[in-house]
Amino acid sequence: MMNRLTAFSNTIGVGLVIASDGSMSLSLCQVSRSNSSLTLEKKIAGLNEINDLIKHIPSKSVISLNITGKGVLYKQIEKIDPVTPSNFGQILPNANFEDFYIQNFVSGEYSFIAVMRKAEADKLLDQFRDVGLTPVMLSLGPFIVNHVLPQLNLYANEVAFDGHIIVQDGQKQWSKYTYGTAYTSSFPLKIENEPIDELLVLAYASAFQLMMAEQLDVISPDIETVNHGYNNAVSVKRVKSYGAVILVGLFILLLANFILFSYYQSENTGLAYQVSRSSQNVSQIKDAADRIKGKEQQLQYLGWDGGISKAQLTDQLAAEMPADITWKQVEINPIDVNSSRTQRTLIFKDRQITITGVSQKILPVNEWMARIKSKRWVKGVQLQNYSFNNELNTGQFIVNITY
Repeated sequence: MMNRLTAFSNTIGVGLVIASDGSMSLSLCQVSRSNSSLTLEKKIAGLNEINDLIKHIPSKSVISLNITGKGVLYKQIEKIDPVTPSNFGQILPNANFEDFYIQNFVSGEYSFIAVMRKAEADKLLDQFRDVGLTPVMLSLGPFIVNHVLPQLNLYANEVAFDGHIIVQDGQKQWSKYTYGTAYTSSFPLKIENEPIDELLVLAYASAFQLMMAEQLDVISPDIETVNHGYNNAVSVKRVKSYGAVILVGLFILLLANFILFSYYQSENTGLAYQVSRSSQNVSQIKDAADRIKGKEQQLQYLGWDGGISKAQLTDQLAAEMPADITWKQVEINPIDVNSSRTQRTLIFKDRQITITGVSQKILPVNEWMARIKSKRWVKGVQLQNYSFNNELNTGQFIVNITY
């Protein structure tokens, strides 16, 4: 059966922020998937009306919607799971459980509860449906960003963007959340290596959650109409996919039958000869493929990557290093610990250089990384970690370079 992961290879996330005066600010992010690679097809921010969305995406599109701002209430409490009528009183005293859509994001020892009145949420959902857009997933507040935090270029445990401040502990669990319009990121944000406006982060996270729903713990309130829209969308995708496969299969089957019938009728003797030749060729090709595969495995095990001079690469990296940086360790094609443990054999991270060192400040490290990026042979540079060691009175960093 088609699961959620394969149902959507192209998703649209919409971020809706409701200001205190009731005005809207909308952002849109369209994400496509090819194998294991994600691409941001559209990134649009600064829309003021729901009608503006249909100028940028086709009518009858399915969307993943995120709502923040006026009408969405947040409460951080000790971990509870699930939220029930009996414990709802500690979230909103004297409130009626049935009047609200409730979302419970559990992180570490805390539950971050987001609630919205059903009447207000249903009214907004109907406005999207009226313009031809079908919300098949809804999330409240910034908590879905937890799915994409590992993709962002973050340098500390405090994350700020578009009015939200998230504080994480050493285990990357949320310890505090604050909302205020003045909170913005102090540096340009990136998804992997692609720049992204902080206004688009929640729209991207919404699209990502819909696409990867089968592999994630979906952060969303339980809304019957939205769930129904999701199930219908998956059914349509399934019918189209299965229908295309059946038609192609039937066409191939009919074509094969016609070719085989004509061939056997007129070339029976020649067929026997060709079968003999084909069998011999297949055997020779298989033998050659087996030999090539064995040699490739030997080369992979030996870590050969085309005869690139590692000494020249490290010399060039060292030549660009500011005086404020000191190297402690250089690893070329380091061991992939997780893959090695899973496959019970040594697996290396091909064409990667990992440099560990110290620097009093992160500025020289950033300057050095910028210099490295100018090298034609460098495909990517990523700061894996920078932390200040109070005992050594210096900062320690780890930089990964792919080539």
